[in-house]
Amino acid sequence: MDLTFTSDEEQFRAECREWLEANVPHALPSGDTRDGFALHLGWERALFDARWAMVSWPEEYGGRGATPMEWLIFEEEYYAAGGPQRVTQNGVFLLAPTVFAFGTKEQQDHILPRMAGAEDLWCQGWSEPNAGSDLAAIESKAVRDAAAGGWRLTGQKTWTTRGAFSTHLFGLFRSDPEAERHRGLTYFLVPLDAPGITVRGFGRLDGDEGFAEVFLDDVFVPDDAVLGAVDQGWGVAMATTSAERGLTLRSPGRFMATAQRLLALHRERGSFEAPQVRDEIVKAWIDAEAYRWQTFQTVTRMTDGENLGAESSMTKVFWSELDVRLHEAALALLGADAERDETGWMKGFQFALSGPIYAGTNEIQRNVIAERVLGLPRK
Repeated sequence: MDLTFTSDEEQFRAECREWLEANVPHALPSGDTRDGFALHLGWERALFDARWAMVSWPEEYGGRGATPMEWLIFEEEYYAAGGPQRVTQNGVFLLAPTVFAFGTKEQQDHILPRMAGAEDLWCQGWSEPNAGSDLAAIESKAVRDAAAGGWRLTGQKTWTTRGAFSTHLFGLFRSDPEAERHRGLTYFLVPLDAPGITVRGFGRLDGDEGFAEVFLDDVFVPDDAVLGAVDQGWGVAMATTSAERGLTLRSPGRFMATAQRLLALHRERGSFEAPQVRDEIVKAWIDAEAYRWQTFQTVTRMTDGENLGAESSMTKVFWSELDVRLHEAALALLGADAERDETGWMKGFQFALSGPIYAGTNEIQRNVIAERVLGLPRK
């Protein structure tokens, strides 16, 4: 692996750095509140207008045709400039790679430009009341309506991130009730304004309101709402979860920027008389850098045609636990001031705690690593 950047990559970095430093909005409220979400959408659309919303996408869909390495460079510059969390992330980082891989040309032409331009806002319909990390346990049903040329969807999705603000949902439904757990599932793309859908938002302990429950009561969707093949949704969903657990959702740039903020906080408030805290800060910074270099290696392998598959579970465990450690070190430096902190560390810590849970709990991911990466026997 060549660890040097080409002249084209350095030029790309300079271009995106210049634009971001001139345009990134600062101190936006949380995108998980209704008012904050609306402000974030304005930023998302500004990104799209300048063709920075999805730099690695083809130009026909609003991108720049950038290489995977250039995408990583953009992510580094984005977070270094203080860019806010992308409220379109479930669409652009999770669904979009799946649409590129499994969608028809008609689906790609319709879905991708509207997604990149923040016209259609997607949420993920995975979890159900009796199916959290065990995705194969879902009970929501899809019944074929051949006369109408489509499907009838019934069931409930929960813990739907930003579902209260979204326009569309992607998720799995059981289309063959007689099939075994991982079989007989179909991946659907569902507009949330379809008759029979009820979206019920609910608040979180931190006061944000973006989560929602989605109830589907005999909801009709046409045949072209199926992504991939009927009854083959598990394989399609695994492509989405690979993106969610791997580098797509949480690129190294996010954690590198947090590590730099942590160092700045230490210079402001730290003391070399607290060696334990100092050691935690050093370890967190090293791990953020290690994740960066490991990701460069991953991108090199993907460019060479490798499919990482279950290795994405290792990535997910690493970045989610790194995020917690970075914020724990910051709170240790802040001490009692953490409760009054206006720089975002407490809010960031609260969100970081969810990292080992969403995208499949880390306990489940360690089982995946043991069985599918290391080849260990199941208990």
